Amino acid sequence: MTSALFPPIEPYRSGRLAVDGLHALYWEECGNPDGQPVLFLHGGPGSGLSPKHRRFFDPAHYRIVLFDQRGAGRSTPLGEYRNNTTQLLIEDIERIRRMLGIEQWLVFGGSWGSTLGLAYGEAFPQHCLGFVLRGIFLCTRDEIDWFMNQIRWFFPEAHAEFVAPIPPGERGDLLEAYARRLFSEDPEVYMPAARAWSRYEGRCLFLLPNLESVDDFSSEAVSLGVGRLEAHYFLHGGFFSEDQLIRDIGRIRHLPAVIVQGRYDVVCPPLTAQRLHDAWPEAKFHLIADAGHSGFEPGIAAALVAATEQFKLKRSFD
Repeated sequence: MTSALFPPIEPYRSGRLAVDGLHALYWEECGNPDGQPVLFLHGGPGSGLSPKHRRFFDPAHYRIVLFDQRGAGRSTPLGEYRNNTTQLLIEDIERIRRMLGIEQWLVFGGSWGSTLGLAYGEAFPQHCLGFVLRGIFLCTRDEIDWFMNQIRWFFPEAHAEFVAPIPPGERGDLLEAYARRLFSEDPEVYMPAARAWSRYEGRCLFLLPNLESVDDFSSEAVSLGVGRLEAHYFLHGGFFSEDQLIRDIGRIRHLPAVIVQGRYDVVCPPLTAQRLHDAWPEAKFHLIADAGHSGFEPGIAAALVAATEQFKLKRSFD
């Protein structure tokens, strides 16, 4: 499944960064300490890092920086949605950049990571060398409605399982119904809701069924972050004005970029990637014919590695 990836590696440095009185972020560096810096942004929000995420980059060339965003992975508190906004995540990225003494880096992100990568780039274009973006999500009302309600046209059994815990009288607004449960203080209320939400997403990630992904997304560590934080960000429209990322694309159009999208991505359908490319025609757009959403689909993984190799060799696509 991941033959295109580089071999497994371990961090040469890691740590925790307290960003306020509530949140502390886990961060790590891998690869070449003197290499070209690249920032990896994970999806969700809330899904956290995997050791596989280190493997999209040639470790002999890249100084690979990864971190768990607020409320995700090994950052603490897990699933914490208070003091958690896109603007604060952007500030966190800047804190990490300054802490590590990096002037500019390549920004790499998939799914929500593409959202955050665009938002960060539009806020701080001067610190970006370029972008590798996968499974594009712009956090618009239409995309949120698709995830909550319309995926049933392709995954009716997964959506039925997602809806089942909600009483019929509350199903008119699934997001609000889930939020009432996810943001409860009682773990007997919020944990079943988080598992149902996260399992729903995990079942829809791949073109072909992938039981390992479903198991990962059903774990407590992943499901609490994914369930709570995705609902939190959806309720607030990603803390953007509607279509903000498209409207502000002019701030980064001068930078090189690669967009990689699965043709059969049901979680983040290709129309969104096409909209981004229409607004950013200078970006290279690769629509992978035999892939769904996951960055570990064979064709998507190969395209992402090819993109990081191209940035390594040229740093631009002129």
